[in-house]
Amino acid sequence: MSDNYMEWPEKIPFALRGYRTSIRISTGASSYYLVYGMETVQPVELEIPSLRILLEQVPEADWVQAYSLIMLDEWCLNALYHVQLYQKRIERAFNKKVKPRGISEGDLVLKSVRGLLPIDQRRKLKPNWAGPYLVKKILSGGTVRLIDLDGNDFTNPTNLD
Repeated sequence: MSDNYMEWPEKIPFALRGYRTSIRISTGASSYYLVYGMETVQPVELEIPSLRILLEQVPEADWVQAYSLIMLDEWCLNALYHVQLYQKRIERAFNKKVKPRGISEGDLVLKSVRGLLPIDQRRKLKPNWAGPYLVKKILSGGTVRLIDLDGNDFTNPTNLD
């Protein structure tokens, strides 16, 4: 590596190769492997042939192609399995910090303002929350009926989340 900042455009291909060939925790495979169905040949393996390189030099190209098609489903299922495990780990880590709060009828709550970030006339960002509102009735399925402090009902039920 060099300390000269002018050489960074020449180093980008090496950084991209490292990024594309490194194994991701979420999928259990590199992005190159998921796209092409095989691992990359490292530059060192060209000088010192590995067992994988020697096996790939077999002239039976049809056999290799058929093997790749058979194994494609297994590779996809393996990647899907890794993604599901990764999502479960992330969910567990997130849910450790969540404090369940019981909301009952008569409680004051804030309602989330969804959609794009609204901008008011002063060119400032508007708040993400509206309210406070009063919980009128808790319905099944995690929905509630809200009323504002003046007693006006909302026409549609609101998701409790």
